[in-house]
Amino acid sequence: MKTFTLGALVVALPVMVLAHGDVAPQPVDTAGLPAVGEEWLTENPYRAEAAGEEVWATAVKIGASGYNQNCARCHGLEVISGGLAPDLRFLEAEEYGDEWFVERFRTGYTQNGVTKMPAFGELLGQEAAWAIRTYIETRPDDDSMAEVADELGALRDEIHALAEGGEGGDAEALKAKLTEIGDGIETLSGAPKADSAASRAAALIDGSAEGYRHAAEALTIGLSAAH
Repeated sequence: MKTFTLGALVVALPVMVLAHGDVAPQPVDTAGLPAVGEEWLTENPYRAEAAGEEVWATAVKIGASGYNQNCARCHGLEVISGGLAPDLRFLEAEEYGDEWFVERFRTGYTQNGVTKMPAFGELLGQEAAWAIRTYIETRPDDDSMAEVADELGALRDEIHALAEGGEGGDAEALKAKLTEIGDGIETLSGAPKADSAASRAAALIDGSAEGYRHAAEALTIGLSAAH
C-alpha cells in the first residue's frame, strides 16, 4: 500500500496557490453524531473500531457533505487532488496524522500574509472536523479499486437491469457480493475500512427498483472517480 509521510505533506503545502480564504465556511449538520466535548481531541473518535459501525457510517456521510461544501474546491472531489493542494487521502489514519489534521483544521494556513486555508475550528466545531477526517481517511486506494473495476461494472449493469425491470433479483446475494468486494478494498491512509462504491451500493440495495437505481448510480459514480 502507498504511504505518505507528514513531512511530504508539509512540503506540499506551498503549492496551494488557489486560496479558499475568500470562501465563507459552510455549516455542517452533525446531528446523529456523539458529542465529543469542548476540549479538542488528538485522535479521531469516530473510527469504526472505537465507535462502532453505525457511528462510523454516520460520520462518513456527514463528513462527505462537510468536505464537499468546504474542502473540495481546493482538495478535489472525492479528495482526489488535482495537484494544487495536498492529496489528503495519503494522510495516515493514526494519531500523528489526526494531530496534524485537526491543528490545520482549527488554525488554517497562511503563506506570505495570504490565507490559503481559513481556520474552520471555531466556525464548524469538533464534531464536523472529525466527521470530515473520517470521510477523508476512508477514501479507497485507486489501485485497489482498479482491481475490482470490471467486477463492479458487471454488477452495476446487473443492478441497473433490475432497476429498469422494477424490482426482483436476489437482493441479499447482491448485497453480500458487494460487501465482500468492499471489504477487500484498501484505503490510501491505512484506515482498516474503505468507504467505496461497493460498500455504498450494498447499503442502498433493499430489493426495490429505487434502491437498485441508487445502487447503480453509486457504482457508476465510484467507477468514474476511480478513473
